Amino acid sequence: MKAVAGEARAAASGASVHEHVADLTLMADVRRLADELRHRHERIDVLANNAGALFASRTQTPEGLERTFALNHLAPFLLTSLLRERLRGGRVVTTSSDAHQSGRLDLEDLQSQESYSAMRVYGTSKLCNILFTRELARRAPELHANCFHPGVVRTGFGKNENGIWKVLTTLGAPFFRSPERGARSLVWLSLSDEAASLSGAYVQDEKVLAPSAQAQDDALAAGLWERSAQLVGLTPDAAS
Repeated sequence: MKAVAGEARAAASGASVHEHVADLTLMADVRRLADELRHRHERIDVLANNAGALFASRTQTPEGLERTFALNHLAPFLLTSLLRERLRGGRVVTTSSDAHQSGRLDLEDLQSQESYSAMRVYGTSKLCNILFTRELARRAPELHANCFHPGVVRTGFGKNENGIWKVLTTLGAPFFRSPERGARSLVWLSLSDEAASLSGAYVQDEKVLAPSAQAQDDALAAGLWERSAQLVGLTPDAAS
């Protein structure tokens, strides 16, 4: 983390860079992180919800949450909700994926207790990212909320697990996008004048696209929001 902060300072000619570390699979850590950020910053211009992972097998966190759902959806949902006052007039950019098209969201089985398939559960979490973005844009008109598909990027994604996913991501790495190219839509949504008027959009390669039909289901988005608030211990009013 210190090395990354150092790189950021160097790239920005010594700009003030503060380090915050949290385990985003744990909602207690997300709350602690939000407290730290609220204490340090009166205003937050951009919140980039970029953390995510694919897990080969179903595992529950110490808080009793399925790990993929906790990290990929509940963490950005809770962090954004807790920072909402600081984000007035700002932008929330969440990393989704075209893998959302393979996702199937069942509000009665958000934690994949009935069955678990790594890619399907990952795709469902990315579907949740889009539904969250659309519902946030509806509930929080004081900010701009958008999400994007970065492409398949040459990072450490998938290498956290031994087995087939580590092999596939290692062998495929030469054909994947560079991290710089993968981040381009995130930067565009965060900083560009062109994206300043967007909210509730799904973007790929700096272009607004229509996501899957389920990702455009307003009733499903509202239902996911309500269930997510319950799971992270927020009242519906606090998350709205």
